[in-house]
Amino acid sequence: MESQVRGGTRWKRFAVVMVPSVAATACIGIALAQGALAASFSVSGQSFKVTADRLDGTGFSQYGAIDQGYTLKGDKTAHPVAVSAFKSAKITNMCQSVVTPDVPFFGSVSLTLKAGGGDTPVQAQNLYIDVEDLQANATFRNIDIGVAAKDASKGPGIAKGDQANPYGFAQQADSATLTDVKQTAWATTAGTFKLSGLKMSLSKGVKECY
Repeated sequence: MESQVRGGTRWKRFAVVMVPSVAATACIGIALAQGALAASFSVSGQSFKVTADRLDGTGFSQYGAIDQGYTLKGDKTAHPVAVSAFKSAKITNMCQSVVTPDVPFFGSVSLTLKAGGGDTPVQAQNLYIDVEDLQANATFRNIDIGVAAKDASKGPGIAKGDQANPYGFAQQADSATLTDVKQTAWATTAGTFKLSGLKMSLSKGVKECY
């Protein structure tokens, strides 16, 4: 039988462990909506998973970059990413999850955010997603493949502070539709990020969006 934790001491320890590692993810709906996050920052030692039934974006571009950051032990590291950028995007039934391992007294703890599940989708402007892995069905309209990153003018441009070669490979399109989206990412930034029907939950164990 699983025992219940009572009293305040363990929860305080839990908060000390959890807050530094998942604060960026937990605040995504607030800080991004207010435009408070710069495009350039050191990523945390945890990637996160995102699913969506549908993403409709206009002004699409994609280019390669390097995300500098830390491991959970504080060592410096770097991650090669494909940055998917949209001037505007609407996301239907979005789920985002991140798992913090080895929390004292609890083991793994999962943080899950859900939004855009009703009639109003998630809406974003100047959206940048630093993707490590992506699975989806995709339709691009008026796509150009092999453009120099600095000339990918259909999208919002290379994010300020991104470690990207402006002369490197990129692609762009007037618009893009992705369905059955599953992705692992290291960072997301946006000028505005409106999360309708936002729900956040914490749970013990590994409970990811996929």
